[in-house]
Amino acid sequence: MNHTLRIATRRSKLALWQAEHVSALLRAAHPGLTVELVPMVTEGDRIQDRALAEVGGKGLFIKELEVAMFEGRADLAVHSMKDVPADLPEGMVLTAVLERVDARDAFLSLKYKSFRDLPAGARVGTSSLRRQCQLKHLRPDLEIVQLRGNVDTRLRKLDEGQFDAIILAAAGLKRLGLGERITSLIETDDSLPAVGQGVIGIECRSADTTTQSYLSVLEHTPTRRCLTAERALAARLEGSCQSPVAGFAELQGGGLRMRGLVGSPDGLTIFADELRGGADEGAALGTALADKLLAAGAGALLDALRTSKAPA
Repeated sequence: MNHTLRIATRRSKLALWQAEHVSALLRAAHPGLTVELVPMVTEGDRIQDRALAEVGGKGLFIKELEVAMFEGRADLAVHSMKDVPADLPEGMVLTAVLERVDARDAFLSLKYKSFRDLPAGARVGTSSLRRQCQLKHLRPDLEIVQLRGNVDTRLRKLDEGQFDAIILAAAGLKRLGLGERITSLIETDDSLPAVGQGVIGIECRSADTTTQSYLSVLEHTPTRRCLTAERALAARLEGSCQSPVAGFAELQGGGLRMRGLVGSPDGLTIFADELRGGADEGAALGTALADKLLAAGAGALLDALRTSKAPA
């Protein structure tokens, strides 16, 4: 075998870890294959002083990677699936997804064991409206403060005492070998994860069948089934970083349990529900749950959030 695959990746520690991880898996599966990283800085990395909701949403983290593939400078891109919009650009395909690791949110604090132990008025840092919504719903007495930057920056701000606690994805911390920094894990009943949280996905050009053939061995079918349900929910809701939307699917007893949530940033309004179906019914299940949430009132809330008007 004499072939080279080029992976477009962000330059953050976590993105580079994920790209190196996929590179190692590909080389192990295809002896003789050469894999190169093509690191780049995305618009989402460049803008650190404003919330993602204000500057265009999570798609800012992957646009440059997709351009590199379209222009032939890279063959594939490795993503945290929670950063990938529900609809991929025409000509792109999500070729493989790796087995999901812990999808939960992690609570980190130097003083307190869990978010329930925080005193009234405690400062909690997060970059996610989804986390803010659910935390404010459970603890309206907390002060939720915008927290951007890479993992090291966020941990430094916690260590400097700028926050009483911060909330990060458990998966990213564990992948970086920082699991010991997790004070406690927030169960999904208290903070439903983002769509795709804990999943690494690999994107490439839909016409590039050669790259797809190399990637096919990395596909994890159970994770794909759950991810399909979650992304169907997100696509139907047309959720964005401006909208606190959560979706989490699990395989249970041979079937699929799909939970979804839409809320207001202040946590005062939340619509949450769940549906169960067959393991292969993910797309239909996610869409049906989204329709159920929309009919219950989430549609009006999302419309209000999109137009920056206070919900009725």
